[in-house]
Amino acid sequence: MVAIKAIACELPAQLGLPLSRMHVPDIRAEVIRRGLVADISGATIWQWLSEDAIRPWRHRSWIFPRDPDFEAKAGRVLDLYARRFEGKRLQIGEYVISADEKTSIQARVRCHPSRPARPGHPTLVEHEYDRGGSFAYLAAWDVHRAELFGRLEEKSGIAPFGRLVDQVMWREPYRSAKRVFWIVDNGTSHRGERAVKRLQATYRNLRLLHLPLHASWLNQVEIFFSILQRKVLTPNDVLSLTELGDRILAFQGEYGSIATPFEWKFTRDDLAGLLRRLDGRQKAA
Repeated sequence: MVAIKAIACELPAQLGLPLSRMHVPDIRAEVIRRGLVADISGATIWQWLSEDAIRPWRHRSWIFPRDPDFEAKAGRVLDLYARRFEGKRLQIGEYVISADEKTSIQARVRCHPSRPARPGHPTLVEHEYDRGGSFAYLAAWDVHRAELFGRLEEKSGIAPFGRLVDQVMWREPYRSAKRVFWIVDNGTSHRGERAVKRLQATYRNLRLLHLPLHASWLNQVEIFFSILQRKVLTPNDVLSLTELGDRILAFQGEYGSIATPFEWKFTRDDLAGLLRRLDGRQKAA
């Protein structure tokens, strides 16, 4: 049993197998090839692996942090979510905005009309479609007030993102706020020190903060994008690009009317623990 579990915990390439991942029949064949047993059933192997939840046929992607200031940059954002910045509590008149773009949203015009669900059958959506054009959806989420702002643009870029910033910053309470912190990733629309200088020169009370590389999962607006994807864009079944845009903006309004702040639980302590685990994996690699 132990030897079989050990084989299941090896990468196929390390075993000399021309596979990217192993299933129970592959493990069975390798066990017999090695002469560990004369024969064994796949059901037995499955049961033994299940005891320790070993599933070599599944995989999950992950990435080592490449930003040397990963912890400092990520920690600063986590502090803002907890209403703190540089060791001090945020004051009345200070706000935190999470912003990003969802690019290349395509209108898929199905070749045949979709059919609604009925007893014993799910909704049917034609696999083939015509391309009805595409656009980018830009959104900004007030982390603590659950205010949602969004706009459709032909494409993403510096100018479209600037229009999203204007859309928020021209309104109260942001226009006269003490500070408005904008949390963004490292996309080209708002990358680097140039973006910091450009936006902060336009709005003196704006503070642009970049997440570390490969840390978009720390950007709260991505939670809304995942909701949008599930509720509006899957399946993508529309008659035109205009209909798709109207649907997105209508959902934005509906969601904004009932939204509450996300229950964010990932803290600086969780971040430190994650980085320790990743460091251990890197040293073991």
